Amino acid sequence: MSTKKKRSPRAESSSWVVIAADDVTKTATDEPTFVKLRNPATGGASLYLFGSCDAALYEVKAFTEDYHSWFIGQTVQRDGRLLYITPMDPLYLLLPYLQGAGAEGKFQPVEQVVKDEEFPGCTRLLSCTRSLASLHHVAEEKEVGSLKFHRFSQEKTLEWLRKKVERTVAALRNSSVCVGGGVKSSTFIRVKQEEQASDEDYLRYAHGLVSEYINEELSKDLLKHLQLPELSSPKQEPPAKKRKLSDHPVEAQDDYTKFNSSDFTRKPPKKMTAAQKSLAKVDKTGMKSLSAFFSPKVKQEKK
Repeated sequence: MSTKKKRSPRAESSSWVVIAADDVTKTATDEPTFVKLRNPATGGASLYLFGSCDAALYEVKAFTEDYHSWFIGQTVQRDGRLLYITPMDPLYLLLPYLQGAGAEGKFQPVEQVVKDEEFPGCTRLLSCTRSLASLHHVAEEKEVGSLKFHRFSQEKTLEWLRKKVERTVAALRNSSVCVGGGVKSSTFIRVKQEEQASDEDYLRYAHGLVSEYINEELSKDLLKHLQLPELSSPKQEPPAKKRKLSDHPVEAQDDYTKFNSSDFTRKPPKKMTAAQKSLAKVDKTGMKSLSAFFSPKVKQEKK
């Protein structure tokens, strides 16, 4: 008697399909690690990757499709996402902490500023090569002996972001990316350009890309710093009115029996059929009308 083989329970896999540069995965000493950090734009949790012994930071984005999986060797990976790993400036992630401490208006050690109970991995950002060397772009510095203290600067930050926007504009022009008003999504590129994009179009497009890494308030301040006027929303047209039979307004005081009588012409009488003509020739004397059968009977008085 044959017996059915029992299926082993599915084990959670720790494998992903990743598109990344070779220098991300090829490290001599330490393996890259995925860490959840606070997103500088939303404040929520996002996935990042530290490489080269925390010296480099990478952004992790996922392309997801429904009902998608991967065949890896002899196994099936249920997580069908495709991860993209690209280098990222760690100063974007340090900026919210510096802004929060800047409200106090005093110089503080950066190690004291970059703390987060919800995301303790944020302290690893200070190990990145570009972190401490780039703090002067967004903060004022003061040295006391061998110690350095920093205080957030709104003016320096906006100027640093402006340079980011300008470099993004140059990259967009070199890549021939369409940035005009007809572009609905950055994912799609128009084959034939209807009109040449202006400098303002490139600035607005680059501003939108940079704003994905800063909070909304700072994005608005950057827009003013770039001297770009806010786009006015298009005027909404009033809902279409129902078409009337006449151009004259209909009022409750009007005589509805004469409603739009001038708009219609009297129709000529229809021609009688042969049956109707023969019925008209019949002698109808002594015949009751149809309505007589439905009218109440009149009682006759007794004499």
